[in-house]
Amino acid sequence: MTEYWVSQGNKWCDFCKIYISNNPVSIRTHELGKRHKDNVSQRLATMQKEGAAKEKEQKEAARALEQIEAKARKSYQKDLASFQGVSSGHTVETSQRTADSSKCSAKPGNGNWEFDSSSGYYYNKLNGFHYDKNSDLYYSAALGKWVTLEEASKSGKVTKPDIGQPSAGTKSTGASPGLVVSKQLNPTRNTKGAPSSIAVNKRKRGNAKPKTMSKEEEEAIKAREAARKRVEDREKPLLGLYSSY
Repeated sequence: MTEYWVSQGNKWCDFCKIYISNNPVSIRTHELGKRHKDNVSQRLATMQKEGAAKEKEQKEAARALEQIEAKARKSYQKDLASFQGVSSGHTVETSQRTADSSKCSAKPGNGNWEFDSSSGYYYNKLNGFHYDKNSDLYYSAALGKWVTLEEASKSGKVTKPDIGQPSAGTKSTGASPGLVVSKQLNPTRNTKGAPSSIAVNKRKRGNAKPKTMSKEEEEAIKAREAARKRVEDREKPLLGLYSSY
């Protein structure tokens, strides 16, 4: 019986980066050699260094993340304390304004006059009059204008209120009652009118001087006239082409 020779091939050593015979004796001999053992030790040392570097990098990333979170918590606590301080200050200011408004209200025995913080005037619910302490005038919807105490007394029982000066914290923010004068205070003052938006065409003078032309413009006009004349001369024979006989 005929026997055939079969090649066993080669085996690649990943540590030494070489090919060796693919048989047990060659593999065993190579693995027990000094070169292979040194390469294996070097590979293990490299893997260990890479693992240590990776672990160190992960620890540094975790430490940086903790620092960022600590700064964020500190900033949040600072903002929260600032917000609470502003809120408490706003509450104190609101209570102070309420106290000032109560101080500016009418005193007992002043004829039911009460300070209206929305308009900045004192109001009497019984007769419907507003009172302005600065001008010492009275206003009602029935009259439609500001009048003195004498004129206001004619339309109803109105007494001058016994009130104190309002505090600075109760200034008026609403609309004032009565008529508002919107016309000019001094109608006799001359005002300069705005210029008209319509453009006015100016008439040209008959004796206007002719526009001076440069030498280049004259040459361009002459060249244009010569070209027009050449076109006319070339098209003259074609003028009667479609004429009927």
